[in-house]
Amino acid sequence: MRLNQVTVTVGNIDAAIAFYTKLGLILIVESPHYARFACPEGDSTFSIHAGDVIGTPSTVVYFENDELDAFVTQLKAVGLQFDSDPIDERWLWREARLRDPSGNPVCLFQAGDNRLNPPWRLQGSLS
Repeated sequence: MRLNQVTVTVGNIDAAIAFYTKLGLILIVESPHYARFACPEGDSTFSIHAGDVIGTPSTVVYFENDELDAFVTQLKAVGLQFDSDPIDERWLWREARLRDPSGNPVCLFQAGDNRLNPPWRLQGSLS
């Protein structure tokens, strides 16, 4: 089994398309109420659909980048604002956080081998 995509609700589809395109995602499907993006590496996709954003969004979308600090610098240069700059977390990932125009939290991270093989990984999992 593979994860194909995650879809989040956005209040303004055009603003969200502009945001996720600035992140480097490649727009592959667009309609007035829905858009799908291909990730620039691998075969994962990410989708947005227009709807009412009720309350504070709590699902965090994670995008990994092997050159996180340089990537964040590039994104700031094109006008994206971050809630937190890259920091080393206790779970051995380096993370920076921002929100899309609808308030959906996005975590950009660099984990390397610790993404699938942290020191506390369960023995025998994914042999």
